[in-house]
Amino acid sequence: ARLGPGDGLRQGHIPPSAAGVHRQILFATVGWFVGYYLVKRTDYVHAKLDRELFEYVRQHPEDFKAAEKKRIGELLEDFYPVR
Repeated sequence: ARLGPGDGLRQGHIPPSAAGVHRQILFATVGWFVGYYLVKRTDYVHAKLDRELFEYVRQHPEDFKAAEKKRIGELLEDFYPVR
């Protein structure tokens, strides 16, 4: 007997559209949980870093003086069109 693609599915009387659906559901679920954990971990690491930096800024105000306010015209360079 010659075996071709999909013959294993046909022998088990499983329609090709239903084959492997359980794996897709499993991997989607596992991926969701792993992604959820990684997002929570990333949020925790960034929050911890923010706390440490804000605490450092609070303890060393002389290193972080407020800059004087400038107008937008002082920040931008003059525009000279090139032809």
